[in-house]
Amino acid sequence: MTTTETEQIPVRLDFDAAAPAFSRALSHLDNAATKELDAVDFDHRLRDLVRVRASQLNGCAYCIDMHTKDARAAGETEQRLYALPAWRETPFFTTRERAALAFTENVTLMAQTHVPTEAYDEVAAVYGADEIAALVSLIVAINAWNTVGVSTRTWTPGSYEP
Repeated sequence: MTTTETEQIPVRLDFDAAAPAFSRALSHLDNAATKELDAVDFDHRLRDLVRVRASQLNGCAYCIDMHTKDARAAGETEQRLYALPAWRETPFFTTRERAALAFTENVTLMAQTHVPTEAYDEVAAVYGADEIAALVSLIVAINAWNTVGVSTRTWTPGSYEP
């Protein structure tokens, strides 16, 4: 029998306690993004896939844990979650999902990609202006959460319960 030892990753900063007004504002930003997504009836499972993919790119362990749990609770399959880092190489995602995931990657990696016109045109080919605005809102919100999580390690991965 093999045992696996785990390593505790220390919290650097209790961000919620150290910056409570900003933490509340970030929660309000996230709620505003959710309202935009609800207004355009943006698929709930795709919302979680976008959150997971951005979190994977940013290396936010807490958010990856949280949003994969939320995705499973929303009915997302294990197969699609496992394949998400290689979504381009799989047949598991629709044209609309592929466009949203590609756009998520371009916006998340904006410093490298500068969100080229082709990337915007690809998402605009399958989403309307209001849907794109809602998607951008979601991507901005998750990237903000990832920035807090990665820089401060304020939340312990594995501690989230849906």
